[in-house]
Amino acid sequence: MQISVKSLSELTEAAKQIIEAAGEEKIFTFYGDMGAGKTTLINHLCQQLGVEEHTSSPTFSIVNEYKGSHNTIYHFDFYRIKNESEAFDLGYEDYFYSGHYCMIEWPEKIADLIPYHHIRIKIYPVTETERLIDIQKIS
Repeated sequence: MQISVKSLSELTEAAKQIIEAAGEEKIFTFYGDMGAGKTTLINHLCQQLGVEEHTSSPTFSIVNEYKGSHNTIYHFDFYRIKNESEAFDLGYEDYFYSGHYCMIEWPEKIADLIPYHHIRIKIYPVTETERLIDIQKIS
């Protein structure tokens, strides 16, 4: 599935479509260059899941936890890790296999640790404001 988003105002609808397409799947991986809009899309997904607090990239803490209306969401940013052993030290398995939502930025840094079943989201900049979002259910 692909969604073309021409402006930030269209991200709320895109997030609704992504959550609906995911069904019961709760692990999401986000691919895209720096500045492509991964964190912004995750913010909109969290809003759709009932998060009322401000969300931001956990670049330095690696993981942020948010409470949704009926769920917990873990937001990861693995950009700064140097190797997969750092994810082991973080206790990634406790998060990834918790049954809660996990939004994972820079999953290529921990490629061997991503659960097989997940939603892969790739964000491609088209113009300064337009993005093409490619969503694939991996199962």
